[in-house]
Amino acid sequence: MNFRFWFLWFGLMCCELLALGQDNTPKYSNEFLAIGVDARAFGMANSMVSHTSDVSAGYWNPAGLVGMSPNYQLGLMHSSYFGGISNYDYGAFAMKLEDSAALSVSILRFSVDDIADTRFLFDANGSVNYDNIRFFSASDYGFLTSYSRQLAFLQGLRIGGSAKVIRRIVGDFATSWGFGLDVGAQLTWKQWNFGLVGRDLFGTFNSWAIADDELADTYAQTGNALTSQSLEITLPRFILGASRTFSLINDFTVLASVDITATTDGKRNTLLKSEVLSLDPAFGLEVGYKSIAYLRGGVGQIQEVKDFNGSKSWTYQPNVGLGFRIREVAIDYAFTDIGDHAAALYSHVFSLKVDFDVED
Repeated sequence: MNFRFWFLWFGLMCCELLALGQDNTPKYSNEFLAIGVDARAFGMANSMVSHTSDVSAGYWNPAGLVGMSPNYQLGLMHSSYFGGISNYDYGAFAMKLEDSAALSVSILRFSVDDIADTRFLFDANGSVNYDNIRFFSASDYGFLTSYSRQLAFLQGLRIGGSAKVIRRIVGDFATSWGFGLDVGAQLTWKQWNFGLVGRDLFGTFNSWAIADDELADTYAQTGNALTSQSLEITLPRFILGASRTFSLINDFTVLASVDITATTDGKRNTLLKSEVLSLDPAFGLEVGYKSIAYLRGGVGQIQEVKDFNGSKSWTYQPNVGLGFRIREVAIDYAFTDIGDHAAALYSHVFSLKVDFDVED
């Protein structure tokens, strides 16, 4: 009876969120949390949820944390977008609590700095005074605390969850706090790995506070309505993945993976789309040699675009990456959108992982 009650409650909650979100929330809410972390993942087009098993699992699939080999691991990443205008940084630390449990904390920051505020460009005499230009930053922060556990009653099944706090700051004009929950599971069956993640599972709510005094004059000039508070809801997304590692000759291995992301905030420009769900597949491949050197590739973000002549065509984003491990240190690099095939701009991604107290 209790199981049926909670199953019904969860279904009603999802239906309510879908109805509320599609009518009253913006699409792509908190989208900076969907970019991804770790250069290894970018090189494989972010197809990670089934096989992730290091510090980055706190982001990709918290269930994978318990599969981490070292007792402690530190992860760092940096990338820039739009010619260095925006910067994306990530840091995380994970630790094994015991053989069957692990914990991690992660911090993400996506920011556009030195944005010119030209509201005071003209002085009292109507003359242009460039010294009056001020600068501000628009920054998004994500703080994740993740826990993972290997279930004793079912070998090969791991579960985990991430509680996240979101802080968004737009200069002195607006700030918000948000709270959400991600839940994930991984299953190893024979030679296959499967993963399922529910992000923003019960909706992530961002409460915005708008600085009325800073924006009153601008809103009056543009004729827009001024509000001091607003609520933004991020609807759930679900990611299903599968992967398998193949052993080749001469100490070579090949890891093949696929992820399918299902978003619930209305029709998006993805391979399969409807008014309720949009499905976005991603495919990744990693060739390894003696667990020392890696070559990676992946394809994702398959979209339909309209050309200037009105015709439509399909685009995709190909990525490549390299990785090297020297004892307890792993250095990874990824180059996204090779040859500018997709609408997204290319970027270089660098990441570093350091193991502590490695078990033999």
